[in-house]
Amino acid sequence: MIYFKLPFDEKLYSTDEKNDQNSVQFYSFDGIRQVNFNGHIIEINIEKFNNTSITTELLPKDDNLFESEKKEEYLSQLEKVIQVIKENHLPKMVYSRRKIFTNFNTIDLKASFDNICKSYPNAFRYIFIDGENSWMGAFSEVLGKFNRKTHEFETMSLAGTLPVYEDWSEKEIEEQKPVSSYIRNILNNYSDHIDESKTYDHISGNIKHLRTDFTTKINPQDLDNIINDLHPTPAVCGIPKEFCKENIQKFEKFARELYSGYIRIENEDTIQYFVNLRCSKLYQNSVHSFVGGGITAQSNPEKEWTETELKSEAILKNLELI
Repeated sequence: MIYFKLPFDEKLYSTDEKNDQNSVQFYSFDGIRQVNFNGHIIEINIEKFNNTSITTELLPKDDNLFESEKKEEYLSQLEKVIQVIKENHLPKMVYSRRKIFTNFNTIDLKASFDNICKSYPNAFRYIFIDGENSWMGAFSEVLGKFNRKTHEFETMSLAGTLPVYEDWSEKEIEEQKPVSSYIRNILNNYSDHIDESKTYDHISGNIKHLRTDFTTKINPQDLDNIINDLHPTPAVCGIPKEFCKENIQKFEKFARELYSGYIRIENEDTIQYFVNLRCSKLYQNSVHSFVGGGITAQSNPEKEWTETELKSEAILKNLELI
């Protein structure tokens, strides 16, 4: 089962599972794995949803007994990442970790999902349980949005992270620039004219990012290629892409799974792609919150740790514990 809400849309949606159409698809970071939800997208009556039983008994058990990456371990690895960045003159590389939460008896999943929906109205918000996996998340980065009638394609450059009350420093500004350049260069391969907005603040709960919007018209046959070129963006991987992907697998303690992959939502009018960043994998006896940050040669490891702690609150602070 899956339930989700689109950005700035408080209607609740699911799929009717009445045909083989893959209306909602989750792609893993490495592109190897997909989780599909078949059928047409339908609106769900809130009263009906409230009467639906969604309990932690439906969740798998965490039998792997993972341990969170300790702060000292994270800082040590981050120093190595920064050294690789300096030696290879990389603009940025993204390093992530899991924060594993086990201090609870059970979770009210519906109340937790409702909390997330209220906290992040500008995000794609979802919860799904498919027997093998259960995930919940909310993030507002659009990897792509394609209008099937006008052939207009939209995407965004989203990078740099600070608490909402802090001012931008050179580190965040320089981190966002190569993300914009990366997207601009890809779109130039598919279109002669691209509209680009000014860079502005994008608020996401207790933190903010730097954002630049891109709009163009494309050939519908190019859509899959554009998405493949864009993913993973520098905001979740780094530059150059293949080198950073290889080093991410070398340095990170855990496989990313669906974290920093993307979600594809298709209906009659649009095909939308959302980056799956602020998300957690749910178990009966634990919650794995995936968090990361863009690392540059100027990164401060202590500050990067604090940033990931802030990001982990996106899901953990909204859990309704019983």
